Amino acid sequence: MNLSNLKPAEGSTQTRKRIGRGPGSGLGGTSTRGHKGAKSRSGYKKKIGFEGGQMPLQRRVPKFGFKNINRVEYKAINLDTIQALAEAKNLVKVGLNDFVEAGYVSSNQLVKVLGNGSLTAKLEVEANAFSKSAVAAIEAVGGNAVKL
Repeated sequence: MNLSNLKPAEGSTQTRKRIGRGPGSGLGGTSTRGHKGAKSRSGYKKKIGFEGGQMPLQRRVPKFGFKNINRVEYKAINLDTIQALAEAKNLVKVGLNDFVEAGYVSSNQLVKVLGNGSLTAKLEVEANAFSKSAVAAIEAVGGNAVKL
């Protein structure tokens, strides 16, 4: 074997189809595009959602509902989760940074504390929102809920 007899593996290369190069090539004339119609023309581009003239799906299906642009999306954290976090890290004040470090929320999410579970430790809990039952449970053990 030397440089003069190197060649690619059998079947690994193919010759390119030279379309529209006259009748002798066998691919002249209509250049494999068929006869007439929009698809045979240069510059043809199908519109997104076009279904060949049939009424497209986005026009057949009725519109309904709406998106409230003022909606505020909260990540819910329950009292039992806060209790477990406080016990694990021996905390007196639980804030947003603690939730982020524990992996419960990402840094750009808003947190709402919900009243599911029980709280035994006296804690100061910081969050963006609280449910009424969560505030009652936190204050019942002598802690306080700080809304950010």
